[in-house]
Amino acid sequence: MKTLERTSQFVGGTFAVWVLVFAALGFFFPSTFLNFKSYISPLLGIVMFGMGLTLSASDFKEVFKRPKDVAIGVVGHYIIMPLLAYLLCIALQLPPDIAVGVILVGSCPSGTSSNVMTFLAKGDVALAVSIATVSTVLAPFVTPFLISVLAGHWTPVDPMALFKDIIQIVIVPIVLGLIVKALFRKQAEASVKALPLVSTIAIVLIVSAVVAGSHDRILKTGLLIFAVVILHNVLGFLLGYFFPKLFGMELPKRKAVAFEVGMQNSGLGVALASAHFNPLAAVPSAIFSVWHNLSGSILASIFAKMDERRNHQ
Repeated sequence: MKTLERTSQFVGGTFAVWVLVFAALGFFFPSTFLNFKSYISPLLGIVMFGMGLTLSASDFKEVFKRPKDVAIGVVGHYIIMPLLAYLLCIALQLPPDIAVGVILVGSCPSGTSSNVMTFLAKGDVALAVSIATVSTVLAPFVTPFLISVLAGHWTPVDPMALFKDIIQIVIVPIVLGLIVKALFRKQAEASVKALPLVSTIAIVLIVSAVVAGSHDRILKTGLLIFAVVILHNVLGFLLGYFFPKLFGMELPKRKAVAFEVGMQNSGLGVALASAHFNPLAAVPSAIFSVWHNLSGSILASIFAKMDERRNHQ
């Protein structure tokens, strides 16, 4: 068990590297990973089930302890990233399928690794967890609405179908995780040690499957998608950092909001794009999954050094 725990910690700590490696493998050896495309939704369900196992009553209590801080983070997330996505699509005159994919990832809830990045950055982890939890709970309602309003400019959108899929892929597994934790607390707490390994395997398979399935399209439009994904994420981090400053939030809270705004549940974006839109629409989410873990790690390091400088002054 200790070996499994150590392996899980190592894999979780080098998550960004594994995502990058498997994205490259999916691109260069597409036939090896194409079969995983049909398992995208179940794989994401496993990640969400794991999230349910890690949640506790304190995560929800935090929402009631400081509702203003949580509201700022959630509202910032669901305003900044979708609007940035829409404006970038218009400004760069993106092709319809890519535009839909960018808006799709921009409308998803907070990313599953944002809490880890906040911890590494010495930010307010409790606030980050609460923002991620609330944004995820609201996703079945907010995400279909945003996609319908913003992506409807390029393609017809069925909000009810998106709502049903988000309930099945995200909410049901999380609720099951909470139930399992309540009924089998000791076993659940023991299994949590293996979650970084399980979650990493699930996410890298999702990313590699999408990259493999879109190999030819990535060759044609890859640079454009990379450019818009990087802009989207970096601007999200910047605005996510300065937005809470308008409300007088101190540095640890601003760090948490920056990660919760700038990092998306790109796995959900992949699943929704694969089920409801052209396969090319899944590529921005897949690339976002690779990129935001790299950029998030870099930003966490910068934020941590900010604390070191302040302590030396």
